[in-house]
Amino acid sequence: MNPNLSIYENLGGEQGVRALVEAFYPIVQQNEQLAPLFPEDIQPVMDKQYMFLSQFFGGPALFSDAYGHPMMRARHMHFEVTVERAHAWLACMDQALTQIGVEEPLHSFVLQRLSGPAHHFVNTP
Repeated sequence: MNPNLSIYENLGGEQGVRALVEAFYPIVQQNEQLAPLFPEDIQPVMDKQYMFLSQFFGGPALFSDAYGHPMMRARHMHFEVTVERAHAWLACMDQALTQIGVEEPLHSFVLQRLSGPAHHFVNTP
């Protein structure tokens, strides 16, 4: 991990973030806590996640350019997001990072960076 580069750049830019999203969603679709939250046609979700993560990780502002301010908590409010689901989401991301070969310390840094938003979305006891 190069501390002088963004997470986006450390992951390999567009190609790396796409690989992460493409590894992540099949894992999510197999997770009994998370799968019911997602539509059968997962591609639009993947496209938005790619745009959001690119921006969130310090790359181009793709999500904001297409949809305006992310307002991610508000966008997830109609889903029942529990602490358990936040942990499951992070566990799926952990698996995806491993699957695409993201090594330490970048692996842990990405999970730490995503942990705040994952828990911020919790809206159901």
